[in-house]
Amino acid sequence: MFFALFQIIDILLTVAITVIIVQAIMSWLLAFNVINLQNDIVRALWTTLDALTTPIYAPIRRIMPDFGAIDLTPMVVIIGIIILQDAILPPLRAALIPVL
Repeated sequence: MFFALFQIIDILLTVAITVIIVQAIMSWLLAFNVINLQNDIVRALWTTLDALTTPIYAPIRRIMPDFGAIDLTPMVVIIGIIILQDAILPPLRAALIPVL
């Protein structure tokens, strides 16, 4: 049971990284006017990605200093997720799942 739970957590964290990367790339494309929010599909995708990432970014943005136009929050979140996936979950998994 714990093994499946850890697999689900790992998959969700990987999906979170993917969503953050897509949102960051889309923000660059919007900033350089490659795409714009006049398109309904782009606006719907941006709204969805923003709704998914804002709850993750909000606590970190309160802590981080303001760097002006550069937003390092996605990078900090991705680094945190990677640390969680590679340094915290494996020992926790090993402690909870007995070796067969």
